[in-house]
Amino acid sequence: MDWLYRFPNLDNATLTNLKKAIDETFRSFTRAYGDAIEGFFNPLQYFLIQAERFMTGTPWPVILLLIAAIAWFSSRSIKITIGSVITLFIIGYLGMWDDTMKTISMIFVCTVIAILVGIPTGILMAKSNRLQSVISPVLDIMQTMPSFVYLIPVVMLLGIGRVPGLIAVVIYAIPPIIRLTNLGIRQVDRDVLEAADAFGSSPWQKLKNVQLPLALPTIMAGINQTIMMALAMVVIASMIGVQGLGQPVLKAISNQYFTLGIFNGMAIVGIAIIFDRISQAYGARLQKHLEITHGQ
Repeated sequence: MDWLYRFPNLDNATLTNLKKAIDETFRSFTRAYGDAIEGFFNPLQYFLIQAERFMTGTPWPVILLLIAAIAWFSSRSIKITIGSVITLFIIGYLGMWDDTMKTISMIFVCTVIAILVGIPTGILMAKSNRLQSVISPVLDIMQTMPSFVYLIPVVMLLGIGRVPGLIAVVIYAIPPIIRLTNLGIRQVDRDVLEAADAFGSSPWQKLKNVQLPLALPTIMAGINQTIMMALAMVVIASMIGVQGLGQPVLKAISNQYFTLGIFNGMAIVGIAIIFDRISQAYGARLQKHLEITHGQ
């Protein structure tokens, strides 16, 4: 009766050989195409370096004014604008300004890439049920895979540095914007689409003038979630060379520096709250504008 309690499995030798074969195949792929893949991502590295230089090389009063302007434009809220400036000032006053600027530049670049890749992918999913059935399981895997696992193939392909960390963060953070873009477009009222067809709109005109504007609040929610997930991945990505607030947290874990970890962790929380409040307020403004425009 032992078979009832011992689950059937491959013998150790076969399982070991299978793992070795997969590892060797990936290593061979890395040796053959690693340099080409690294060259492909050189523009991404340039973009990230320039964003980081701008954030760290610009005088801090200018950065505070710029963030205040973005907060006011997005939210039209004095409370959110002043809160964002005070939060960043406190973070800088506690000696974390440079790391914070590096983290914000990383999140900015990740968000731009996620928007450029995620929104078109979500649109294609909304247009094709077959494509949605193919991409949805991939997104499920991306969202449930332990975040540390993303680092393994990226490091084997590209080594240690900013770009591998950036790619890992984007892979981890991009599913929400794809899903919510798809959802937002699919939820557009059929009557509105029929009216657009009746006026002779082409598929591109219908997408640009009807579907995307009506789905924009949902898409903004996806961008918000992508930013939050990117911030959550920053500490883990610091293990492969991503600079910013994650590295002091990693150092605090390794050396049991309680205060260092708490301060930098709270700085990440502060940035997350700023991004969350600004993006949510902007999404609410868009929703209110659309309700007024469409008489809802």
